[in-house]
Amino acid sequence: QVQLVESGGGLVQPGGSLRLSCAAFAFTVDYYSIAWFRRAPGKEREFVAVRTWNGGITYYADSVKGRFAISRDNAKNTVYLQMNSLKPEDTAVYYCAARYGSATTNAYTQDYWGQGTQVAVSS
Repeated sequence: QVQLVESGGGLVQPGGSLRLSCAAFAFTVDYYSIAWFRRAPGKEREFVAVRTWNGGITYYADSVKGRFAISRDNAKNTVYLQMNSLKPEDTAVYYCAARYGSATTNAYTQDYWGQGTQVAVSS
């Protein structure tokens, strides 16, 4: 069964860091672009970051640019989201999503979704 499983969320103080992981099961991420989205309480789901299937190009939402970094380890079939200088407004459930082929920032065009991992930034 195709699955994406996120982990690494938790409670962190403002200015802190977390690294989220997205492990893929029953398919290989080699030919999939992997994206991260988030949904804050009472808000719409929003795009955070994406890395193309060939690993060469990354895109970030303006709100996280310079603080977050998306990377992938094809040997481990896992994608990561390194989050630094976290702010309270980064509090959300974070989801990874996979799309075969070219990358998009559109949540409706993703093929697979994980179940989400909670990130809370608070003092």
